[in-house]
Amino acid sequence: MSLWRALPVLMLSALLAACSTTRYVPEGATLLNSVRVRAMGDYPQVNTAELRNYVRQQPNARWFSLVRLPLHTYSLSGKDTTRWINRTLRAIGEAPVLYDSLKAELSRGDLRQQLRNEGFLNADVVYETRHHGRKTDITYWLQPGQPYFLHHISYQIDDPQVAHLLGGDSIRRLLHEGMRFNVSQLDAERKRITALLADSGYYRFHKEFITYVADTMPGTNLIDLTLHLSLFHQNNRPDTLHTRYMLRHINYATGDPTDTRIHLRRHVLEECTHLSEGAPYSATGLRNTYNHFGRLQAVKYTNIIFTPVNGAKQGLLDCDIQIQTNKPSTLSFQPEGTNTAGDLGAAASLTYMNRNLFRGSEVLTLELRGAYEAIRGLEGYSNQDFTEYSLEARLQFPRSIPLLGSHAASSSIGNATSELSLLYDMQDRPEFHRRVLSAAWRYRWQRPQHHDHFLLDLIDINYVFMPWISDTFRHEYLDSETSRNAILRYNYEDLFITKLGFGYSYAHGPVALKATIESSGNLLQGGANLLGAKKDDNGHYRLFNIAFAQYVKADFDITRSIAIDANNQVVLHLGAGIAYPYGNSTVLPFEKRYFAGGANSVRGWSVRSLGPGKYKERDGRINFINQTGDMKLDMNIEYRTRLFWKLNGAAFIDAGNVWTLRQYESQPGGQFSLKDLPSQIAVGYGLGIRLNMGYFILRFDLGMKAINPAYDEDDDEHYPILHPRLSRDYAFHFAVGLPF
Repeated sequence: MSLWRALPVLMLSALLAACSTTRYVPEGATLLNSVRVRAMGDYPQVNTAELRNYVRQQPNARWFSLVRLPLHTYSLSGKDTTRWINRTLRAIGEAPVLYDSLKAELSRGDLRQQLRNEGFLNADVVYETRHHGRKTDITYWLQPGQPYFLHHISYQIDDPQVAHLLGGDSIRRLLHEGMRFNVSQLDAERKRITALLADSGYYRFHKEFITYVADTMPGTNLIDLTLHLSLFHQNNRPDTLHTRYMLRHINYATGDPTDTRIHLRRHVLEECTHLSEGAPYSATGLRNTYNHFGRLQAVKYTNIIFTPVNGAKQGLLDCDIQIQTNKPSTLSFQPEGTNTAGDLGAAASLTYMNRNLFRGSEVLTLELRGAYEAIRGLEGYSNQDFTEYSLEARLQFPRSIPLLGSHAASSSIGNATSELSLLYDMQDRPEFHRRVLSAAWRYRWQRPQHHDHFLLDLIDINYVFMPWISDTFRHEYLDSETSRNAILRYNYEDLFITKLGFGYSYAHGPVALKATIESSGNLLQGGANLLGAKKDDNGHYRLFNIAFAQYVKADFDITRSIAIDANNQVVLHLGAGIAYPYGNSTVLPFEKRYFAGGANSVRGWSVRSLGPGKYKERDGRINFINQTGDMKLDMNIEYRTRLFWKLNGAAFIDAGNVWTLRQYESQPGGQFSLKDLPSQIAVGYGLGIRLNMGYFILRFDLGMKAINPAYDEDDDEHYPILHPRLSRDYAFHFAVGLPF
């Protein structure tokens, strides 16, 4: 590295070194430099990383767990807070965390109590501090001792009816003899019993009616546990049996005092109500009722009131459901800027939405969109502009509307929506005019308790036709005898794409997973064979004299986050996809092909500039089609850290590529081969900045090539990490949202 390249790094290091982290530490105080939680001995059951959360004082945040950038930023400020620069530095920085002996003692007590809650009843915690200069390191030493286990569990339930109900639910109990004593498990069992009773009509029951008595057996680490469920008591009245409530009447009313009419059909109201007259009160039914009314875009808010019935009949509830609806229709205008491979332009959309088309919260959306871009660097064409106009109509039903089968079967799918969509899109480029007509019928449903979503594309038909292709483009790429690009020619012909697809996604905690599979053309191929249709000169069946695509495609994507502390995490990502054209197709449609590089792939390359395999593009004019494939692999590791204010930082390593499954003359070196796989994995690295605005995240990533599988016998180009050249090896990316 030359002196000029190293100069910015040296200047930054000197600046950080010059601003002392103890500059604003008062006399007699010390900076909390580090906090450690360690176990004295071998205790695999003790999770010291989780126990660290019980320490009341944490040191200043470190950038990538190395540099206290927020503290350094704060320390750069002057003492005169009337100057705006000093106020700004302090606002975006972080004040020094001063060691507090009282908080250390309280943390020791919290750690000891948590260990005892986890079954280490004789646990103790000590801490030691090491002072060096004006900084303090503190280590909490855990002394867990031997854990205690449940020896015998007994139940004392004062209400006979409740005792009978719980006796039939023993298989779901969370407490078992022989398990380690754990207060969180005891509390979980209280919540489980409370939920069971609340779903069985016990409207006024809460978990405080359940208590435990734990007796240790002398000379052992065993505990006899008694669960006590007491009678109902309230306001110093005599204790009574718990009342089981039944629902007498369910009434619907508007929550808007200016409008006494509910603008929803009675059938829709009942479909969203998960409570029944004559049935016991159910807390889960109440929660599901709120959730289902909340999903209706026609509903503004819902309020559900239960009123006990007074008089001779006890244990009855009247339920009043108040519904206030939104304005049914809205009209919106949305302008936007566009940037396609450096070609700047503008777009605008006009959207009409009716949220209650048939008084069942059916949502009709009509969107008219127009776009314009000025295309640069295109020679030999009379026009240099790109224009696009599209009209899309979507009709969404907040339930499963069956096309096949009975309504009873479809209604068993919870939280389901059905959607019908129609789209007509007109694209006029200097090289060609393209029209797309599509129609789709799809289902979406979710299981909130399992944190997963499903998507079924039952019908998805796309008709792509090319009404005009310029003579220049046709001569250079489509009709030329020297052109070998079958992929290019295939994607500038009229085409039918009939898709059937299924998608699954899961997101909970640190794990997110997505998987999709789709196929196209099988029904048409089967119909052509059945009817004895003839093939054209290229060996393709045609529908209305138009070829149809036939392929199968599968994608898999998984992300795993690993938290280091409150300000740092490591995110691992794996994405893979494969698509195979067969039968009536030898080439995938362009929209279904994979590409590598760009803001969400291997960030050392710009979008569609990597692969397939070791293929190297020679004609930059058509790399958008040549640098695509039938198979993709993305592997990413990203270290994310909080910097200061609304800024977060990231360091990343990306690897991957795309390949073709067939050998195409226009893509030499692009076909997948298992033995060549290690040498054809591209690797990149880089740094990124994220501006978190709350509602959205602006992302800026600078990627560098590390290993380039496409090179011309030049090790400098093959291993750029050893021979970096900024003008050749970098790619800058701007995007909205995180990459994965």
